[in-house]
Amino acid sequence: MKVMRIGEVAKSSGVGIETIRYYEREGLLDAPKRQPSGYRQYDESVVARLQFVRRTKELGFTLAEIKELLGLWFNVSTKCVHIRQRAAQKIDDITEKIRSLQKMKRSLKKIISECESRSSIKACPLLVGLDEG
Repeated sequence: MKVMRIGEVAKSSGVGIETIRYYEREGLLDAPKRQPSGYRQYDESVVARLQFVRRTKELGFTLAEIKELLGLWFNVSTKCVHIRQRAAQKIDDITEKIRSLQKMKRSLKKIISECESRSSIKACPLLVGLDEG
């Protein structure tokens, strides 16, 4: 198995060096072996793990959720249904976020509409609303 330094891992995985160090601190990656000089040594499997983390982040999973998924990935008793359940829950989370964002969008459109007929900043619906909060 090929041994890689952090820069090589970063380049191969598309994940930055500082991000790799952060993932180590957060437990998403095992602590690497070190050379006597202190350089980190990684095997090739870390690249696949980092690519998995990057892809799941792009799908909206949090680091805590990704850590759980990684645990399932390496658990021999994990079934596809376990992963499917987490993906379905993520879809529900995304659906709720979309509803919330649509509500914010409607509120902002209403404020913009009300602003169109006003000329003074004192009567600006957005600023008035913030002042009351």
